[in-house]
Amino acid sequence: MGSICPAGSTYQRYLLPVAILIIVDVLLVIGILLLAYRSKVKRTTQSHGSGKSLLKKSKTFKAMVTGYKPLSDQGHHHDSRDMEMGSLINPTDMPGGGRRDVWSGFETAIDNTYSPQSAHPDNLDASLTAEIKAFVDSMRKATDATDIGLSFGYSQLTFQPKGSTRPILQNITGSIKRGSLTAIMGGSGAGKSTFVNVLMGKTINTAGSVSINDIPGKLKRYKKLIGYVPQDDIILPELTVYENILHSARIRLPRSWKDSEIRNHVDAVIDCLEMSHVRDSLVGSVGKPVISGGQRKRASIGMELAAAPMAIFLDEPTSGLDATAASSIMRTLKAIARLGISVIVIIHQPRMEIFHMLDDLILLANGQLIYEGPESEVKPFFEKIDFHFPPHANFGDIVTDIITGNGRPYKKTGDISKEALISNWSTHHQNQHLTSELKHHSTPPVPSLPTTNPLKPPSTTRFSILSASPPREQKEKQRQMSSVLHNRGAPLLAQTGLCLRRAILQQRRALPSLYFELALSSLSGFLLGLAQSPKNGVLFTGPYVNASYRILSLASDFKSAPEVSLLVAIAIGLVSSAPGVKVFSEEMLLHGREAEAGHSRLAYFLAKTVSVLPRMVLACLHFSTFLFLLSVPVIPWGIAFLANLLYFYCIYGLASCVSMVARREDAPLIATMISLIVGILSGAAPPLRSVKGWGMEWLWRASPGTWLAELYFGQLVSPFGYLYDVEMAAAVTGFHLNWLWRNMLILAGVGTVYRLVAFVGLFVGRRMRV
Repeated sequence: MGSICPAGSTYQRYLLPVAILIIVDVLLVIGILLLAYRSKVKRTTQSHGSGKSLLKKSKTFKAMVTGYKPLSDQGHHHDSRDMEMGSLINPTDMPGGGRRDVWSGFETAIDNTYSPQSAHPDNLDASLTAEIKAFVDSMRKATDATDIGLSFGYSQLTFQPKGSTRPILQNITGSIKRGSLTAIMGGSGAGKSTFVNVLMGKTINTAGSVSINDIPGKLKRYKKLIGYVPQDDIILPELTVYENILHSARIRLPRSWKDSEIRNHVDAVIDCLEMSHVRDSLVGSVGKPVISGGQRKRASIGMELAAAPMAIFLDEPTSGLDATAASSIMRTLKAIARLGISVIVIIHQPRMEIFHMLDDLILLANGQLIYEGPESEVKPFFEKIDFHFPPHANFGDIVTDIITGNGRPYKKTGDISKEALISNWSTHHQNQHLTSELKHHSTPPVPSLPTTNPLKPPSTTRFSILSASPPREQKEKQRQMSSVLHNRGAPLLAQTGLCLRRAILQQRRALPSLYFELALSSLSGFLLGLAQSPKNGVLFTGPYVNASYRILSLASDFKSAPEVSLLVAIAIGLVSSAPGVKVFSEEMLLHGREAEAGHSRLAYFLAKTVSVLPRMVLACLHFSTFLFLLSVPVIPWGIAFLANLLYFYCIYGLASCVSMVARREDAPLIATMISLIVGILSGAAPPLRSVKGWGMEWLWRASPGTWLAELYFGQLVSPFGYLYDVEMAAAVTGFHLNWLWRNMLILAGVGTVYRLVAFVGLFVGRRMRV
């Protein structure tokens, strides 16, 4: 059925696959056109909506400046939402009769004032904007607490790499307060990133102790409650700002939340980050940006805030930004800290404005402490050891020069080395500790006042480790924290579904690469079929079974069948190796970031693997249809299609293995070369029989190309068993004739084994990558 085979024909030409291919391609084109039309309508709607919003916003702003009350579009009432938007930019009176513009978004939290009467959270909330109120309410609900930050204590933190003769980090003792903006500073090689990695439990071979909210333990246990923003803005370029942040929220927020609650939280995050105007804009890549660098950084921060973290670590959040964007990002982080979330940043040589935003400093050199305490006390501390701060100078630059051992311009005589600074801090810290102990033993304890204010500035007392809470209080804190941790994160099945939806959306946004793969598959099948077309499907001849005709069997051909399978294996390898690499290689950094935050590696891997199955089927359909339309072999089309599809499956799996250990720039070339080698090891040349004589059959059998070649050989040769001595052909070549389904199952097994290896590579690939 579906083929042409007139009387007297020596072969039949299958046309049913051609009809199927045409139908599939037509449906693809229609679907793409519908998606394009839908996107155009959506952009037009958003454009009209944003235009009306800007018009209303402009009217509101003018009214606030001139004192006249604006009229609504209907002329009889004013939209409360417009007033809310206008409140983000309205001028307010200043002392002395002047006027200024207040901050907007998260930064409005900076302008809140404090008084003893405003100690209760409800009183404080009254001074916040609707967007920040919504965000704070979501945070309290997610953390099941009024105090939404974490405090950290650490003692004698040390890190010595395996095989190293000296530690990179040693004897780091101190604390980080809840709701503070703490900066970690130091020169290159000072140990800033190492300190954060040790503190967060990312590094092994460490010593020392850590406590979280007075509870001893490892920070790694709390990774679901802690956000980490890397220096590079690792965001999926094919997704919009909203889609990136929403995915993070759905994966990491409490599993008991409804989708409407998750969306409301994401809306609050985007509004507070002042990204509503680029909410539906694609992020784009660094090479082809769609949004600005500052907006990318805000989106990266938003992905962590969407998870309702109680603390956020950021690595060089101002790197690559201009001065204005850097100040804006730091003001946002300052405001987030004022809301109660602990913010810890690694920062290098901040400008004066940024330096004064910091609550606390941790200054490192040679992996040891030089200073730890409030930013307001760093100048007096260094002045006590004879450093001079010129007036109107950038404090950040001066402090950076001092802690890197370049402080001679600020201290004319005396030792300015990093070793001297480390020794000075050690002595100072010991004196502070002794003083604290004497006060503790000589002064009766003072009852502490309740502090439930999420906006209250942190205390300035620094030079001691967080004291342990009473055992009963510790148990209660542990119980509450365990409950919050247990409820965090979507279940495995839900995570798999979310990751699958995201992966399919990525492919839909990257249609040109799919077009290219299908076109290349069609071209490869067409050229290979054209090369085999002159044989009219006759790919095997052998000695006749009837002894009377053996003398006529001089033109035996045992090579054509294995050679066809060799060419098929090479063609599929060249077509699918590069797309197979892209399944994971483009996202290894993103996956590392998500896995550290508590995402399921298994859910991610399963979703990415399943998402490319339709792509493989389409590529195989285009390749096989043109190949068998022109080469017209006797092998049944369905069997050949399934065999080719399984080989696509193997090459995609092999390419996934390569993407785990090779750099993104090198992985496509390496995968292509390996697929070429695997195709050559198919038993066609040299023949598998010769390989058996060398005792190397195991190596050829490790290649999926051999199993594909054996399958093709059996299907191309067995039908002629009534005419030729096919057993002799099998003995000469070394292939089996009747291993059809065994070959199929082994091809499926090899492709699956490749994926299991690739899954292991998700855990160890970073250390193996070359």
